[in-house]
Amino acid sequence: MRVLVTGASGWIGSRLTRELVGAGHDVVGLARSDASAERVRDLGATALRGEMTDHDLLVAAAREADAVAHLAFTLDFNEFGEAVDNEVRLLARLGQALRGSGTAFFAASGTPTSHATVATERDRLDPDGPAGGRARTADAVLALSDLGLRSGLVRMPRTVHGRGDRNGLIAMLVALDRRRGVAAYVGDGSNRWPAVHVDDAAHLFRLALEQAPAGSVLHAVAEEGVALRDVAEAVARRTGLPSASVDPAGLGVFGALLGGDQPASSALTRRLLDWLPGGPTLLEDLEAGHYTD
Repeated sequence: MRVLVTGASGWIGSRLTRELVGAGHDVVGLARSDASAERVRDLGATALRGEMTDHDLLVAAAREADAVAHLAFTLDFNEFGEAVDNEVRLLARLGQALRGSGTAFFAASGTPTSHATVATERDRLDPDGPAGGRARTADAVLALSDLGLRSGLVRMPRTVHGRGDRNGLIAMLVALDRRRGVAAYVGDGSNRWPAVHVDDAAHLFRLALEQAPAGSVLHAVAEEGVALRDVAEAVARRTGLPSASVDPAGLGVFGALLGGDQPASSALTRRLLDWLPGGPTLLEDLEAGHYTD
């Protein structure tokens, strides 16, 4: 297949690009800078210079592709609303341009919060949650199936971890801990984040592009829930910081994320696509020093 990948030089996108190329696919990767374009080419793909706001460019590239993997998004909470608005407008354009084409279109999203239980692929994203704007884009992606695209979601857990992660939520948490002088958790720290190793997430994304039926909602979850106190204590061991419970009110949006309990299952995904994650666990990556050395 010819596959267009947005975010191709990013954390998950670079792994996916390498995996797609290794599987014999022809990959075109969107790159926002010369440095990103060089990285895309180093991965064996063709670089397409542009931004997520370049709708005409992206529509033209998608028309030439058999599949689109949409992973580009900003974790800058100051620009979150604008990024969501842009995505929704772009998806509307793509839907009209690719109507009836059968093009595969899978987008990265987030696992939902399911109160008092473990979230499954059947649960909807909470539009009122800390990252609730992603629910709008998730709905827009799934609606593309009604226009004759093979669209779906690959929902990522709170942490997609591994060696070299510098911008994910665990990296942000460790940086925050260093600034505050404490390895933080909220309450008694029993609240959980689901997790997956980056290579396992990329492999699932490739399986989705190749095999998943229209309307699929997939969970790239290897661990249903890792207790945040365990994370804080692992950070404390590696950094020498004390671990302690903190008031989330002073942490802004990140406080809600740190205090949230969001376990998630991937049982339906594993059965559908025979996906079996095998990478290191989150705590193994923390103990290995990938986030602290």
